Amino acid sequence: MTGTGIRLHAPAPGWAVAADVVVVGSGVAGLTAALRCHAAGLDTVVVTKARLDDGSTRWAQGGIAAALGEGDTPAQHLDDTLVAGAGLCDEEAVRLLVTEGPDAVRRLIETGAHFDASDEGALHLTREGGHHRRRIAHAGGDATGAEISRALVEAVRARGLRTVENALVLDLLTDAGGRAAGVTLHVMGEGRHDGVGAVHAPAVVLATGGMGQVFSATTNPSVSTGDGVALALRAGAEVSDLEFVQFHPTVLFLGPDAEGQQPLVSEAVRGEGAHLVDADGTRFMVGRHELAELAPRDVVAKGITRRMRERGTAHMYLDARHFGADMWERRFPTILAACRAHGIDPVTEYVPVAPAAHYASGGVRTDSRGRTTVPGLYACGEVACTGVHGANRLASNSLLEGLVYAERIAADIAARWDGDAPHARVPAPGPGRPAGPLLAPEARLAIQRIMTDGAGVLRSAASLERAAARLDALESEARESPAGNGKTAEPGVDAWETTNLLCVARVLVAAAALREETRGCHWREDRPDRDDTAWRRHVVVRLNPDRTLAVHPTETADFPPTQPTPPSQEQ
Repeated sequence: MTGTGIRLHAPAPGWAVAADVVVVGSGVAGLTAALRCHAAGLDTVVVTKARLDDGSTRWAQGGIAAALGEGDTPAQHLDDTLVAGAGLCDEEAVRLLVTEGPDAVRRLIETGAHFDASDEGALHLTREGGHHRRRIAHAGGDATGAEISRALVEAVRARGLRTVENALVLDLLTDAGGRAAGVTLHVMGEGRHDGVGAVHAPAVVLATGGMGQVFSATTNPSVSTGDGVALALRAGAEVSDLEFVQFHPTVLFLGPDAEGQQPLVSEAVRGEGAHLVDADGTRFMVGRHELAELAPRDVVAKGITRRMRERGTAHMYLDARHFGADMWERRFPTILAACRAHGIDPVTEYVPVAPAAHYASGGVRTDSRGRTTVPGLYACGEVACTGVHGANRLASNSLLEGLVYAERIAADIAARWDGDAPHARVPAPGPGRPAGPLLAPEARLAIQRIMTDGAGVLRSAASLERAAARLDALESEARESPAGNGKTAEPGVDAWETTNLLCVARVLVAAAALREETRGCHWREDRPDRDDTAWRRHVVVRLNPDRTLAVHPTETADFPPTQPTPPSQEQ
């Protein structure tokens, strides 16, 4: 696989550091990969967009799923995951996840993460949507992500790993043979490095998280702008299944005009017995699915949206008044505080909720060792598409996937490493073609509104066609430049992020338009039925050198292999 030659318009790197491995991202996937690479003796640098603990992981409330309870088995966890994935999970990828997951969680505990336990010391496990057993380990009641982040950040600092914080990754560097050779990045603010620079490394691990900021309302933090997927596309990598964006059913409704990151009301609240009701107190999920409020997320999100349409309202409600003050304060202190901060007391009143963009089930396509279609480039966590999630992620499988596949990546890098030739990959000179056009930062809001209107929970051929046309118009405007240099915006963080958002938005819309069916969290109003004959397959997208998209379905439900590295180019 060769690169596109497309780069973000940015100054030439003014500084460089060398390493054996560069990990981009500091969530559970990124820091786990970095710690395992470091433990294998590899000189590892962690690059992160904000502070080490500022990614999506720390916002995770519910917990981490694994077959750790009495009577539970990996086989049962596998079955629940396959059902949620609506026929598009890679069964072998899921098998790896559920069989290696319990030990991965135990290693996380050994690293220093403290999970809630009973008086006897056993893990306290809860249930979430799509799970037939209690297998969700949690910490601090509803602060699981924060605890995992704390433990991993402390471990990284204790082991003295090199880190570059407040750094937005720009593009992949490659050597003359097209293999990964590091990344360019821009460091914001004070520190040892400032401005645009480079980390030279023969192994690059993308763990940049999600792209929820492509929609107006999301549970994702402001840093989730699809930077890793956009970088991979420009580098020539394939992405898959980007149409499957999971909208979390129960996000605190702050009003019809609310934009940006919205407070999540964890699925664990329903797992502990909260009910979804309309304004009359009717439990509308009863009878729609055997698990009612604990059906898989796509089912619940659709159920809420349908009821909203029937009632002509912008939200539904969660009723957990029967928990009482003690349970709210002990089990869900974070959610309780968020509700009260917005004038809602869940101890005594209904909590208004509505779906919002939450998780990208698709991403940069990888194999079982995290290898992408670009040699030397790996991906794990939400930025990756391992095949685990299929058309709809099972609740709390994301933290586990980050753990398991990060460990597999580190093992693969270590196994391939030539210890006698550290930092051996020399980046080739940059492409001669002009850099990609930059969007002005103010286009970000336009992208979010286009995507919410045309590619949100409800989609149709007409809405997707309108969205594609409006996105194309934004790109055309960016290409027009009085200076004739292919840009209208000045290089900078806001312009780079907006340009990345446009890139991933175009791919998402193209994939959603091609998939003419309803499956998992992809809901086509004009194609309401699931079509296994035509669409039990994946949608793969590449970026062409002329910036058009190559979009095609796979021939079967199986992923084609990522291109194997020729033996002559093995590290």
